[in-house]
Amino acid sequence: MIQLKRSLAEGLKQPTPQSVIDALQNAVVLEHATIPVYLYGLYSLDPARNPDIVAILRSVVVEEMLHMTLSSNVLNALGGAPVIDTPGFIPTYPGPLPGAVESSLIVHLLPFSQDQLMTYLQIEQPQNPLPIPGDPPPTDDGITIGEFYTAISDAIATLGDGAFVDPPRNQVGPDLMPGAIVVTDVASAQAAIATIIEQGEGSSTSPEEAAQSAEPAHYYRFMQILAGALLASAPGKTPPWSFSGPAVAFDVGGVYPLPNDPKSSDYPPGSAQAFANDNFNYTYTSLLKTLHGLFNGQNTQDQMNNAIALMMSLKGQAKAMMAGIPNPSAPNTGPSFEYQPVNPRH
Repeated sequence: MIQLKRSLAEGLKQPTPQSVIDALQNAVVLEHATIPVYLYGLYSLDPARNPDIVAILRSVVVEEMLHMTLSSNVLNALGGAPVIDTPGFIPTYPGPLPGAVESSLIVHLLPFSQDQLMTYLQIEQPQNPLPIPGDPPPTDDGITIGEFYTAISDAIATLGDGAFVDPPRNQVGPDLMPGAIVVTDVASAQAAIATIIEQGEGSSTSPEEAAQSAEPAHYYRFMQILAGALLASAPGKTPPWSFSGPAVAFDVGGVYPLPNDPKSSDYPPGSAQAFANDNFNYTYTSLLKTLHGLFNGQNTQDQMNNAIALMMSLKGQAKAMMAGIPNPSAPNTGPSFEYQPVNPRH
């Protein structure tokens, strides 16, 4: 598991609105930091040869975006303002995850592999994973993301409803993003945080992300890849689940040959690779700026449509770069996920 600084949780034992806002900004930063890692693995896969793994990774990325939204909603409801459109918001790869992570885990931008899968599992691992037959990674004594969110939830309860801005401000609701929760008070804030915890880790008694959903939480979703089979109900077993559903196959030959931890400086200036990477990073930076606006008052359908259009453009660019479609004779290009506020055409 990734290990967060214990001082983060301890600092919330006597909370102030600002200390909770600061913790939530750390949460937004951390939720985002996993997305490039998962996207690099996702787009490194030939979807025709690894459809099940592609589906699992895609579903996790979508929920990480929801977690960013929910954390931002809670932060805004307490009178804060999420900061997303700065160079420092983007982590440096390879490196530790940001947001006060203290783990020895160094996160890389790597094509999908069994080794990279173990990194995904370490990121998402609960404090006490359910002992479902499989081969989970070793645990450590760290504080998990779920425990960090629990400390935030407890701090919000201490602050009480009086800490929330009235009327509600800058909320991205389910009309704009499915699953989003409009936060107005302690109860709705805790519901938003519970969604994040359950989708990431499951509960102490179930690997499923919520009572109304049969979808496994992120950790167990990734465990399906490691186990080579989907999670299935197993009445009579303790716990009553096993990785005995339909096979989840990994075709090693269905991974594009890509650089590890790419940087803009890796690509020759003026080359097609450099231009493609710069254009990707410009689109990525434009997306962060659009999301910043969305979470800071521009919570309109037009703004959400702009964000979705940029996400689709990023997807198309990344898949073309990584599959070598623009120039089959050139090496495949791995997007570097760096801050690029200037259109490379100019």
